[in-house]
Amino acid sequence: MFLGVDVGGTKIAAGLVDRTGAITWRTRLPTPQGGTGEEVFSAVAAVVRAAVGEHRVEAVGIGSAGPVDLPNGAVSPVNIHGWRGFPLRARVQALVDVPVELAGDGPCMALGEHWTGAGRGVGSMVGLVVSTGVGGGFVFDGKPFGGRTGNAGHIGHVVADPDGDPCPCGGRGCVEAVASGPSLVKWARRQGWQAPAHADAAHLAAAARAGDPVATTAFDRGGRAVGLSIVAAAALCDVELAVVGGGVAQAGALLFDPIRAAVAEHGVLGFVRDIEVVPALLGGDAGIIGAAALVAR
Repeated sequence: MFLGVDVGGTKIAAGLVDRTGAITWRTRLPTPQGGTGEEVFSAVAAVVRAAVGEHRVEAVGIGSAGPVDLPNGAVSPVNIHGWRGFPLRARVQALVDVPVELAGDGPCMALGEHWTGAGRGVGSMVGLVVSTGVGGGFVFDGKPFGGRTGNAGHIGHVVADPDGDPCPCGGRGCVEAVASGPSLVKWARRQGWQAPAHADAAHLAAAARAGDPVATTAFDRGGRAVGLSIVAAAALCDVELAVVGGGVAQAGALLFDPIRAAVAEHGVLGFVRDIEVVPALLGGDAGIIGAAALVAR
C-alpha cells in the first residue's frame, strides 16, 4: 500500500492506494481555516498517523496546494496563509520511517488522471482543476513535470485578460480571475445576476441551464479563458490531451463547449489543433491517486 495525501485549502484527504491505482482506505479532515502553520500541520499529521497506525505503508506521496518549493521540500499555498516556506516534506518524514515525496496538487491531479482516469495511456497531457481556484499540471511519459521549482503547469495564472480583475496571486486577468467558481459568480453579480448571498458556481450553472443570459455569458467567458490556457499549454509543451476536472467542470457543456470553441478558434497550428479536451473521471480522488503515484509508479 502507498499513502497519498491531498492537501488543499478546504480539506486534507488521504487514502491508501494499491499498485493498480485503486483506493482501498481513505480519511479526510477539514483544513483549519485561519489556523497557524502548526494547526494546519496537525491535521496532516492526524491523517498520516491514522493510515500508518493501522496499515503497512511502503511510501508516502503528498500533493499540496502551491506554490511549492520542491528542492527544499517546502510549500507556500496561496489558500493556506499559515504556511509560508513550510517544510512539509521533512515534517511528514519525521512521522514515518518510509520514503516521502512531495509535489503540487495540480501535477498530482494530472498524474492521477494519467494513471487510472481520463488520461490513461496517453504520452503527454495537461490536467486542469477548475474549482475555487484554477490549477494544473503536466505529465510526460508517465511522469509529472514540475520544472525548476515544481510549479510548472500553474495554468490558472496564465493571463487571459491583461485588463481583467485582480487575481489572488497578485496579478491581474489570470485564468483563475476569470474562470474559478468565485470569479464566475462575482462577475455575474456585477452584471445584475440576482441570487442569494450563499449562491455559488453550482447555482450559477442552474441559472444558465434555465436560460439566464448573464449566467450563460459567465460560463462562456470562463470556458474561453480555460480554452486559451489550453492552447498556450499545447503550443509551449506539445501535449496531446487536456483533462479538465474540478467543481466548476461539473457544469458540463456550459463550460466545455466554450473551452472547445476557444481551442478550435485559436489552436490553428497543426500540432496544437490535434489536442483533445475531455472531462476528468476521478473527481476528488485524482489528488490522492496522483500523490500515491509519486511513490508507486
